[in-house]
Amino acid sequence: MRSIVITGASRGLGLASAAHFYHKGWKVIAAMRSVESGMERLRSVTGSNGSSDKHDPRLIGVKLDLADSESIANAAQLILQQVGAPDVIVHNAGLAAAGSAEETPMAAWQQLFATNLFGPVELTKALLPAMREKGQGRIVVISSQGGIRGMPGISTYSASKGALERWAESMSHEIAPFGLGVTILVTGTFKTEILTEQTPDYGDHHGPYAKVYEGIHTTGREFVDKNASPPEKFAQALAAAVEDDAPIRRRTVGPDAAGLYFMARLLPGNLVHKIIAKAMKLPRRNALKDPSSIGRV
Repeated sequence: MRSIVITGASRGLGLASAAHFYHKGWKVIAAMRSVESGMERLRSVTGSNGSSDKHDPRLIGVKLDLADSESIANAAQLILQQVGAPDVIVHNAGLAAAGSAEETPMAAWQQLFATNLFGPVELTKALLPAMREKGQGRIVVISSQGGIRGMPGISTYSASKGALERWAESMSHEIAPFGLGVTILVTGTFKTEILTEQTPDYGDHHGPYAKVYEGIHTTGREFVDKNASPPEKFAQALAAAVEDDAPIRRRTVGPDAAGLYFMARLLPGNLVHKIIAKAMKLPRRNALKDPSSIGRV
């Protein structure tokens, strides 16, 4: 029986993935901040025979706060006790934030990097010795379109996901000699809470970036309404990704992610910038510049 650790398994993509692997016969370690409510939701979705007083050996809840080093250490210890070296780690948990680079407070930058990058690094470091000794296993990092190309209005999120990808690429070289591999799964748009009002918005919609936000939000809402996929489609793609055997593999999930990925690879950066600006109805260059400031020293 193979084992898989999925962070952020209490909702959204993580919940759908945990249920999918449970139904495929895997031993699922569902890592989440709120274990009691998260496991209740997961048991309901999976139809697990476990309950609050009856343990299901194939569905294990682990408390994990990726912004807390003590929580990460405790979670790693419990994972090693329950399954030894896991066959797969899926770094799914993450936070998002909206707002321009200028208007997003540094506390939000620190929070996103702690959860989206530093936490996954720390959890991996805690589990890697056992995985190296076992000589097999895969680490899957969940990125997004913002990790392919820095996107307007979500600079903090884009930066954290871009950094996550560069870490995964570097690590893949280091761990390949030990029989371990890395997959970067770049997601498109899915119907999850990350797209709702639960994502904090630090932008001042009546301030200097108001026109920038206007185009982003208009096109964003239209795209989500028409194109967002159900989380179950992501779970199916993840199931294929864990079977990769190359030292590193990058996959896209969703037509929007695939389109941006190939556009960013094939076209000059300046042209990609113009295409994104036009697609998101951003003000043209110099449109918001104060004419009275031109020529001042």
